[in-house]
Amino acid sequence: MTSGSSVIRRPTVTKSNVELINSLRANIVEAQAAASITGADSSTSSLSETSDGTPPQKSGYPSWTRKEGDTLYIPAHEPTPLAEPRSSYKITVKLFYLPGIPPSRRCEHTKQAISLVLKELGAESIDLLIVSYPGVSFDADDDGDSETSSAEDDSAVSDDSAHGMETMVRTWRVLEAFHDNGIIDKLGVSEFSSDRLAKFLPQTKIRPSKDQINVKDCCVVPKTLIMYAKQESIELLTHNDCTDILPSGTIRELLGPRNQGAGVLAATADADDGGLKGDIAPQWVIKYTAVVEDRGVIENKGYFAMAQVGSCIGEES
Repeated sequence: MTSGSSVIRRPTVTKSNVELINSLRANIVEAQAAASITGADSSTSSLSETSDGTPPQKSGYPSWTRKEGDTLYIPAHEPTPLAEPRSSYKITVKLFYLPGIPPSRRCEHTKQAISLVLKELGAESIDLLIVSYPGVSFDADDDGDSETSSAEDDSAVSDDSAHGMETMVRTWRVLEAFHDNGIIDKLGVSEFSSDRLAKFLPQTKIRPSKDQINVKDCCVVPKTLIMYAKQESIELLTHNDCTDILPSGTIRELLGPRNQGAGVLAATADADDGGLKGDIAPQWVIKYTAVVEDRGVIENKGYFAMAQVGSCIGEES
């Protein structure tokens, strides 16, 4: 599924998970309305209220989505390439690896996510990619490691049971390969304390140039982190992102059959309502922003996300 809109000229302080879900819902409603208006689904009415006051039916999802192989794109979407030469922009991306997904999938997930962003913007490279590891959070009070014990492999897969720093470093190797190929210029991390950075940096070939942290208490950054970042030439940034940006319950509610749902997922595993059957598991989320540097204007901003239904059907959002 895709979300976002082009030419955004005002800053936002909305939390990323709220922004993501609201954008997805708005894009889906817009696609459903367009399908109804064009008569793409002749069995349904428009989204306006019917004459007897009953809620209208929504267009069946095949009319406003696109399927390619085992992948269903929700909604069907055409890229919006950058309007000016690539050199006019700074493209920043944040890739969220989600809890409960085996780290062994991250190589393929990274390729999928970056490919969608580059296609969307009509670009060949990204200026900065910041990675968000699942379960890793920053505590401004003690500047210590506050990730949970299962932060790096909540699924406990037998063929990849490594946790913590070792798994983060293996994932970083994937991003370093994109840097070596000229696809990513600079790399950054999210929620890294000074202790975590001290353990992480010696194991990297391409060192992170940014550390993005969520400071809850009025942007008070611990002195230890400020000093360490300065020593290692790492720029500190702040963010307003949610650590669990796309819970499975939220995506099921968004795509489910209820009044607020899009009607993509079946009501139950046995329901014969035309929806996709099976459990849904979000896999990753990527947020992108393209800024016209000389004017400070955000021309294009949005999200892509992928979830898996059952054992083989994927949805890109």
